[in-house]
Amino acid sequence: MLRRRGLFPSFPLPIFSSLFFSSSSCCYSSCKRRLPSLPSQRPPVPKKIPFAASAHGRTWEDPYRWMSNTDDPDLLEHLNRENAYAEAFMADTRDLQRRLVAEMKGRMPPKLSTPPERWGPWLYYQYIPEGKEYPVLCRRRSHPDGFTKAFLNYMRGFGKEELLLDWNEVAEKYGYVHIGTCRISPDHKFLAYTLDTSGSELFVLQIKDLRTGDIIASPKVEGVVSLAWAKDCSCLLYTVCDETQRPNRVFCTKLGSDGADDLLFTENDASCCVDITSTNDGKFITINSNSRTSSEVYVIDAMNVKDGLWLVRKRVPGVQYFLEHHCCFFYILTNAPSGDIVSAVGSYYLARCRAEKSLLARWQAIVLPDEGITFQDMDIFHGYLVLFLHQKGIPLFCSINMPVDVNIKQAIKIEDLNPWFFPVPSSLCNIVPGSNHDFLSSTYRVVISSPVMPDIMVDYNMEKQTFTIVHQEEVVGFTKNTQANSSSENLLSNLFSIQSHSNQHLQNLEDSQKWNDLSVLFGCERREVISYDGVLVPLTILYSRQAKNTGPSPGLLHGYGAYGEVLDKSWCSDRISLLSRGWVLAYADVRGGGGDASWHQAGTRSCKLNSIKDFAACGMYLVNEGFVHKNRLGAVGCSAGGLLVGAAINMYPDLFCAAILKVPFLDICNTMLDRSLPLTILDYDEFGDPRNQADYETIHSYSPYDNISPCVCYPSVLVTASFLDSRVGVWEAAKWVAKVRGNTCPTCSYSVILKTNMSGGHFAEGGRFIHCDDAAFEYAFLIKAMGLLQDEKQA
Repeated sequence: MLRRRGLFPSFPLPIFSSLFFSSSSCCYSSCKRRLPSLPSQRPPVPKKIPFAASAHGRTWEDPYRWMSNTDDPDLLEHLNRENAYAEAFMADTRDLQRRLVAEMKGRMPPKLSTPPERWGPWLYYQYIPEGKEYPVLCRRRSHPDGFTKAFLNYMRGFGKEELLLDWNEVAEKYGYVHIGTCRISPDHKFLAYTLDTSGSELFVLQIKDLRTGDIIASPKVEGVVSLAWAKDCSCLLYTVCDETQRPNRVFCTKLGSDGADDLLFTENDASCCVDITSTNDGKFITINSNSRTSSEVYVIDAMNVKDGLWLVRKRVPGVQYFLEHHCCFFYILTNAPSGDIVSAVGSYYLARCRAEKSLLARWQAIVLPDEGITFQDMDIFHGYLVLFLHQKGIPLFCSINMPVDVNIKQAIKIEDLNPWFFPVPSSLCNIVPGSNHDFLSSTYRVVISSPVMPDIMVDYNMEKQTFTIVHQEEVVGFTKNTQANSSSENLLSNLFSIQSHSNQHLQNLEDSQKWNDLSVLFGCERREVISYDGVLVPLTILYSRQAKNTGPSPGLLHGYGAYGEVLDKSWCSDRISLLSRGWVLAYADVRGGGGDASWHQAGTRSCKLNSIKDFAACGMYLVNEGFVHKNRLGAVGCSAGGLLVGAAINMYPDLFCAAILKVPFLDICNTMLDRSLPLTILDYDEFGDPRNQADYETIHSYSPYDNISPCVCYPSVLVTASFLDSRVGVWEAAKWVAKVRGNTCPTCSYSVILKTNMSGGHFAEGGRFIHCDDAAFEYAFLIKAMGLLQDEKQA
C-alpha cells in the first residue's frame, strides 16, 4: 500500500515543557538564538497571490497556494533560487562536506555482494561491481551434489554466470533508475519487473525472456505496482493504479498474445488499495483489497487463472486477513472476532479452512499467541510454518513443524506446538525476512541488524535447529580486533530468550559461529521515557563510549510515528561520522509508529497529539539526563516524520537548536481537503477525514503549516524536497519555508534553507555512492547550525 513515508494540534502544553518553551515573542531587533554565519545574499522572497481557503465556516488566507501548480514557471524559478541560497548558506562547509564524503566512502568495501540463494536448479545473487553505483542481478546453475558444494563452487567462480538485470545500464540510458518489483517465473525462464526512469513512481511493466535476453514486446503499461505469475508461466497478473496512484485493478497478460490484457478485478472503494501475491507453494494467487484498517481477500487458482476469483472473506471494519496455502488448506492470519477465542478478540491469531470453494466459510481458529506476544506475519514452507512475533516491541521469529496437527474443537497456544525460537544476538536488534523463495527448503534466511552491529544474513536450519552466518556487512577500517562479542562465549551470554523457549535450543549452536559488532566502541541503550500522560515511550540512545563521560554532547533525535511503521534503527556506517565526533543519536518510538495495533491507534486521528508530545518528551529526557547539551539538540523526520518534527517545532520552538525535514508532509490540512491528490483518501484512516468537522478541527490544530508561531525564534532548519515527488507535493516544503521566513523572527529564519532535488522522487533513489553527498550535506548543516564548524576547521 502506498504511504506518505515519513508525515501533525495547538493544545495545552504539559507543565514540564515550560523548561524549554517560552511564550514571549522575539523582538526583531534582539534575536535570542546563537545563529550560524549567514551568507551575504538574502533568501529569496516568493510572490504572494491572495487566496481565501475555507472549510466548515472557517476562512483563512493562503498566499502561497499558487505553489501547488507545478507547471507554473515561477515555481521552478523560485526553487532554483532557493537551491542557490542553500548552496550559499552552506558555502563555508564545503571542505567539511568533502571530508565527510571521503569518510563515508572510505568505510565501504570496493565491492558489495549478497550470498547466493538456492531456488530450484539455480543460485540467485546480486552484487555491485567495483566503481559502479547500482546492483546487478545474476544467477548460476546450482550444483547437483547439494548446496554446500554449490556454494563453494560459487565462491571459487565455477559455473557460467548469467546476468539478468543491470541497474547501471538503465541508469546510464535514462539518468535515473528505480526498480520497483522483480518476479522470476516459476520455470525460471522469464523475469518480470517494474521500472521508473523519472522519479514519478509511475512504474512501467517489463518482461524479459531470460533464454534470449530480449524484452518481450507488449503494450506500454504504466502505474504497475505488484506482480504474480501463473503456475504454468503462460500468464502474468499485475495491478495498475488510478489517477491518484491507488492500485485498484488487476489485469492478466498472456505471454505471446497480441490481444488486450484481461481485466480480472476492480476495486471501486476509493479508500482501498489492491495487492496481489503468490502463495509460497505457487498454487494460488491472492488478491487483497486493503484499507488502512481492513481487508477483503480473494484467491485465484494459479493453475487455472480463467476459473475466476474465489471470495475468501468480505470486508469487515477493523479486520484484516493474510493468507497462505499448504496441503489443501488455507492458513489465515487474522484479527477477526471469533466466539471461540473471546480473549483474543482484536489480536491476531492463526485460522485455517479447506481450500475448496464450498468450504471457504468454515474457518477454524488453530493457534493463539502466548501471553504478551503478538503475531505480526507468517511464512509457510513444505515442512515448516515461520511466525513473526513481537514481545514488548522486540521482534522474534519461530518455526513450527508442518502440517499443524491440532484438536479440531479447540485452538492451542504456540508453546503447545514445540516451536523453535530463532536465537539472535541481542534484544536491541532488528530482524526482517531475507529472500526465501524455495518452498521445499528447510532453511530460512533473515537479516539481523542493530545500531551497533553491521547487517548479518543468517540461515536458520529449521530441521536441525542450528544456524549459519552466511554474510556480514564489511566496514572498512574496523577490524575484527576492534569488534566485541566475536566469540561464542560472548554470543551465548548476549542471546535474547523469550521466557524459556530459546534456552532449550542453545546447545545446538555451533562454536564456530561469530557475531561481530562494534559495541566496544559504541554504546546502545534502550530507555523508557515518561510522556505527558504517564505512558512509557521507548527511546534508543546511541553514543561513542569514548565521548560518553566528557559531558553533554550534541545530539540528534529521530522520529516518525505513523502508519504503524517501526522507526528504522538498523545499522548505518554513515552514522560513525557523527558518533566519532561525540554526537549522541537517539530514536523515539512514539505512539502512531510500530508495535502492536493499540500503539499505532494511540497516535492516529484524534490521538495524533500523543505522537508529538511523546517526541518532545524524549527530547527533554535527552537534555535533562545529561545525554545532550541543552543548546545542541537537533531533530530529524522524513515524510510523515517531517510532520511530527514540524509540529513539535511549532509547539516547542526552544527545544531544538536545528532540524532536518526530509520530503516533509507539512501542509496536511490543505492536502487532506484535496481529494484529487494521490494518497489523500487513503490517509483518512490514519489522520481523519476533514470533511468531518471534528476531524478537520483536530488536523488544523496541529498542521505544521497552519500553526507557525509568529514573531518567535525558530531553530535552523534544512528542508529537502523532490520536484517529482508524487507522495508529498514539493509545494508543501516550499510553502512552509516561505511562511516561516515571512512570519517568524527574520534573523533566525535566514538559517531556514530549502534544497530541492529537481529530478528525483519521494525516496530520492540513488546509487551506492550518491547518497554520501546527501548525508554529508545534512551532517555539515547540523554541525554548522550547532556552532561546531570552527572546531572542525581546527581539527
